[in-house]
Amino acid sequence: MASRPARGLLARIMARKSVAQVQRETEHSELKRTLGPWNLLFLGIGCIIGAGIFVRTGSAASLHAGPAVLISFLIAGSVCALAGLCYAELSSTLPVSGSAYTYSYTTLGEFAAWIMGALLLLEYGLAASVVAVGWSGYVVSLLGDYGIVIPPHLTGPAGHEIIRDGVPLLIDGVPVIGTFNLPAILVCAVLTLLLIVGVSESAKFNNVIVAIKVSVIVAFIVIGGAIAIANFGELKSNWDPFIPPATGNDGEFGWGGILRAASIVFFAYIGFEAVSTAGQEAKNPAKDMPFGLLGSLFVCTLLYILVSVVLTLVVNYKSLNVPDPVAVAVDAFGPQWAWFAKIIKAGAIVGLTSVVLVLMYGQTRIFYTMARDGLLPRIFSTVHSKYKTPWINTLLVGTLTALAAGFFDINTLGDMTSVGTLAAFGIVCLSVIWLRTTHPDLPRGFRVPLYPALPAVGILSCFALIFTVESRVLIFFAWFMVAAIILYFVYGMHNSRLFHGQDSEEAPDMTELPGPVVK
Repeated sequence: MASRPARGLLARIMARKSVAQVQRETEHSELKRTLGPWNLLFLGIGCIIGAGIFVRTGSAASLHAGPAVLISFLIAGSVCALAGLCYAELSSTLPVSGSAYTYSYTTLGEFAAWIMGALLLLEYGLAASVVAVGWSGYVVSLLGDYGIVIPPHLTGPAGHEIIRDGVPLLIDGVPVIGTFNLPAILVCAVLTLLLIVGVSESAKFNNVIVAIKVSVIVAFIVIGGAIAIANFGELKSNWDPFIPPATGNDGEFGWGGILRAASIVFFAYIGFEAVSTAGQEAKNPAKDMPFGLLGSLFVCTLLYILVSVVLTLVVNYKSLNVPDPVAVAVDAFGPQWAWFAKIIKAGAIVGLTSVVLVLMYGQTRIFYTMARDGLLPRIFSTVHSKYKTPWINTLLVGTLTALAAGFFDINTLGDMTSVGTLAAFGIVCLSVIWLRTTHPDLPRGFRVPLYPALPAVGILSCFALIFTVESRVLIFFAWFMVAAIILYFVYGMHNSRLFHGQDSEEAPDMTELPGPVVK
């Protein structure tokens, strides 16, 4: 049994699980150290490449950075590298399930863990909604190639104009206003049912999905790059100017726009922390983790830059404010490339389906872990007697994801996801500093170099990008956090198993529950 913490408010909210306790909760793990540096590198590439490059790049270029969006990718990748180094140290020091939530519980205390859980709802739950909206865009485009047309007002967010090729869609001279995004809702509903039944992706199937996603990106770069080079004299005007002059509005072009776009394309790196969570399976964490982490970030940043070069050359950046920018670009290759456009769109749909599935899965397992700790109602950890999945939890996540995807626009959803993720990464960087200070003698398979400078820069850079987001999103974020804090003091604090002197309740480890394992 865990010792009951002091009852003073400050001591109460900073109550921490001991390192021994979290290790005891996963001491029966039979994971073997079988992953070498190249395994980790490819794991990272597979996890990183996903929704961001297929979905968010267009709006970042169209609304904020223009062709200079490639600089935004460099900035976002650098911030991720700082956070990733901190993830690597924590994963080698605390080889437990739960990732950032558990790290916070062990270092900063229960209240910080609750806040991290709320932030992860934005990182995983809302991210799944963003990807579902992007999935919808590619499906609508691909079906249109075959003459199948979904009513336009059922393909966009409620109350917003439907955009096609960067301009409002008009019917009889009147802009079409969205009612809800039907394809996005349907994909969330179907994947929710699959997660309840317990879809378990085999390693081979995951490898196929990763291969498809990477092949689509590389093919787009190679063929689109060849077209751009062959027609450079005609297309170079799309890069004039490379950095559009600032309009005077915050975050609209100029260097302010590049920074604003960095907070948007940051979404493209969500998932890289999966490399750090493989720390207990790495053969040599001290050497292999930095290689896998920084190597995958470097490769993906390079691919992202090349994609943004092709995108903004073959299509004017002003027409890329759509959920499916890559589809818009391949359609611009010309009618002779119609077959290739269909392949690219189909590949994107397959890849995005996998991403939605895994993000929803990740959110259900975060709720599951918090419920086992008593911070959420016990019903969230209820496992179906037949399928052995947290089915009530999954139904709630699926419903919330579908509603967000069906009724909110992709830019608002994406911004909220980026803010939540940046805040979570900032807390991870802070956790490294805290653990180094309070437990300097803990064995660490990997240490962040240039400590404490790099973790401190990581914290500052994460929060600096947060404040480039428009005020309405920051206001929503503030209210979201206020609601989360109130919920903690009303429910979580009084029902915490740690508060009652108990370890997390005996239940199957969340890593053993059926479900997808990688992006």
